[in-house]
Amino acid sequence: MVTLPGKPGDDLAPGTLNSVLKQAGLKKMKKYLVIIEKRETGYSVHSTELQGCVATGQSHEEVEREMQEAIEFHLEGMARSGQPVPEPHTYSRYVEVSIP
Repeated sequence: MVTLPGKPGDDLAPGTLNSVLKQAGLKKMKKYLVIIEKRETGYSVHSTELQGCVATGQSHEEVEREMQEAIEFHLEGMARSGQPVPEPHTYSRYVEVSIP
């Protein structure tokens, strides 16, 4: 949702932001869930929605920046080869369990 400046609580309808971006000559925005894992040598990240799209880094900031670039590169390659860009569909949730 997008809140209009000076109008708290007045949100634009879904899809409006991408319409505004298109009119301004900007790209459509999508959010993909990524999984970041701490490893012995740093961090690794992958997305279950974009098979084969992975990145590594020495810090949280680096791995997130690298994954941003990897996703953009991955999606650009898909578009250029005529493949459909997948819609984001994954969500995350922590499940709390008792440990014996």
